[in-house]
Amino acid sequence: MTHPAAALAGLTIDRVETFAVALPTLRSFGVSGGSVAVAGQPSIRILVKVSADGVAGWGEATPIPAWTYETAESIVSTIDRYLAPAVLGRPCWDLDGVTTAFDRAVNRGFTIGAPLAKSAVDVALHDLLGRALGVPVGTLWGQRRQETVTLGWIVSGQTAGEVADCVAEGFDLGYHAFKVKVGLHSEAEDTAVVRAVREAAPDAPLWVDANQGYTADAALRMARRMAELGVSAFEQPLPANDVAGLRRLREASPVPVALDESLRHPSDLATFVKLGAVDVAIAKVQRSGGLTLSRRLCALAEDSGVRLMGSGLTDSDLGLAASLHLFAAFGIDTPVDLNGRQFVRSSYATGATVEVAEGTARVPTGPGLGVDVDEAVVRDLAVDVLNP
Repeated sequence: MTHPAAALAGLTIDRVETFAVALPTLRSFGVSGGSVAVAGQPSIRILVKVSADGVAGWGEATPIPAWTYETAESIVSTIDRYLAPAVLGRPCWDLDGVTTAFDRAVNRGFTIGAPLAKSAVDVALHDLLGRALGVPVGTLWGQRRQETVTLGWIVSGQTAGEVADCVAEGFDLGYHAFKVKVGLHSEAEDTAVVRAVREAAPDAPLWVDANQGYTADAALRMARRMAELGVSAFEQPLPANDVAGLRRLREASPVPVALDESLRHPSDLATFVKLGAVDVAIAKVQRSGGLTLSRRLCALAEDSGVRLMGSGLTDSDLGLAASLHLFAAFGIDTPVDLNGRQFVRSSYATGATVEVAEGTARVPTGPGLGVDVDEAVVRDLAVDVLNP
C-alpha cells in the first residue's frame, strides 16, 4: 500500500480551470472607492479548480474594481493565459516554487502583481493538498491555535438615521462587534455615522475602515474624533503608497493605525516596520496573493511585535474558509471582517461548509479548506466574462 505522503510527492498539476460564477447578492455594500455589491444584481466570483491525478482543489478570487485594479476579466485571463501555463506539470507540494513561477509569469509593479488571481490558484493548491492527505489546511501547516473566529458586522454607506436598524440587524443575528466603512461622505457625515453606531452599540468592539479615503490632515482630524467614540483601530486611512503620510499619522494618531491595502506583499510590511509606520497589520488572503505569502506576512508581523487583525474581500465560502484557517493558525482573537455571508450566498457549497452562528465562525475540520463544491452548480452558475 502506498503511503499518502509518497502519493503526494508524485502529484503534479495537470489542469487549472477558471469559472466566473454569478452568486446571489443579499445586500448592497459600498466602500470609499465605489460600489462592491448591489442588491438585485449578481455578484461575480472567480472560482478556480486545480486538478492533479484525479484529486482536485478549489480557490476563489473576488473582483472588486472599487477596491483594487483586478477585474473579473483580468483575473480569468491572467490565470488562463499566464499563471496556469507557468505551473502545469509542477509538483503540487511545491508551494514555494509555485510562488516563484507566478512572479516570473506576472511580475511586480510597486508591489506584488495580480495578487487576487495568484491567490485563487494558491488557495486551490492548499485545498488539493489537504484533500490528497485527508487533513485540513491547519494540519498541513502544523499550526492551529483556536477553533473559532469572532466575526464583525459591517456597517457600510449608511446615513446616521439608518445605522440603528443596521446595528439591530447585526445584534439579532448574534453579532457583537461592528466595523464601519468611512470615507464615503464628508468628515462630519462619517463622524455622525460612527457616533450613531456607538450609540446603538455602546459596549461593542468598534473599528473603522476608510479604504484609502482621506488626506493626511483629514485622517488626523477623524482619528481624534474616533478616539472620543472608543474606536479600537483606524484602518487604511490614507492611500496605500503614502508611506510618509502614514508614518506621520501613526506618530500623531490617538487611535492605532491599521494597514490593509498598503500590505500587498510581506516585503511591504517589512518597510512599514522599519519606518515605524504601522500599529496593526491586517491579514487578508487575497490581497497578499494567497495563503503561502499570507503566512509569511503574519509571521513577520508576529515576530516584529505588530498586532494582527483579520479581514476578507466579501469572499464566498471558499475564501471565508481559507481566511479562517489562516486566522486560526495565528490566533487572531479580535473580531474580524469576514463579511461574505452578510452580502452574498455561496450557492455552490452544497455539502460541508463553514458553520457560522451567533456571530462566530467555526474553523472547518474537513479535508483541505473543508468546503465541498458542487461542480454541477458551478457550471450552471458560470458566465462568460470575456465574451459577454
